[in-house]
Amino acid sequence: MAATNCLLETVADGVAQLTLNRPEAMNTMTPEFLEQVLETLEAVAVDPDVRVLILTGAGRAFCAGGDLKRGPGGAVAGPPPLTAQTRRLRTFMRTSQLLRDMPKVTIAAINGACAGAGLSWACACDLRYAARTARFATGFRNAGLPGDFGGTWLLPRIVGAGRARELYLRSQPIDAVRALEIGLVSGIEDGEQLLPAVLAIASDIANAAPLAVPLIKRNLNDADEIGFAEALDREAARHSLLVASDDGTEAALAFTEKRQPNWSGK
Repeated sequence: MAATNCLLETVADGVAQLTLNRPEAMNTMTPEFLEQVLETLEAVAVDPDVRVLILTGAGRAFCAGGDLKRGPGGAVAGPPPLTAQTRRLRTFMRTSQLLRDMPKVTIAAINGACAGAGLSWACACDLRYAARTARFATGFRNAGLPGDFGGTWLLPRIVGAGRARELYLRSQPIDAVRALEIGLVSGIEDGEQLLPAVLAIASDIANAAPLAVPLIKRNLNDADEIGFAEALDREAARHSLLVASDDGTEAALAFTEKRQPNWSGK
């Protein structure tokens, strides 16, 4: 286990677990905190021993966004001038980009309050599961802010444009049951069962086809940004590449022989 002031990290059997560790402040964001998260995500993104990343929080919160006690937006962008603040905030917002774009499957285990930029992080993950007691809020309107860390781009793609606009413009919190109803999360669990359930899902994915899973994620990400014809071109190229791979041959043999494949990653 690696530990810092703001993070706890474990890696085992292809699954990394990153626990946001400012429980006394509901895991809110500070510059130091964000620097550690960014550095860790950059390392996970290129770690050959990691295939799935779980993001969760210590204590009663997942992440409640910026630490407003430190100033507007948590003062994460530092002192003026504005150009420097914008540049620094955009650097920290790379955390959302990594959660969405890294070749690892990312899963948010939302153990409690999930608001503001914390909700943006959850939305940047590929999958989301929540404790029954979790609550969700965009929060930005009430903080006098328009939003950051990608939430206004991500949330409409998860729950639909109309619901996303309502969540942002009315800024009313929702509970885990409602989050499940609108598709924001894929499942809810009693608090003590959340991590075991998510670890089981992560293990299932980590043990699946090692060449195919990252390309499935790339196909799905591409679908948000390109036209259908180009999507077909990319699907055809990636699919054909894996049909010609050793793992593609092994998967077909395992299917006909009614056994589990022995993946080689080649």
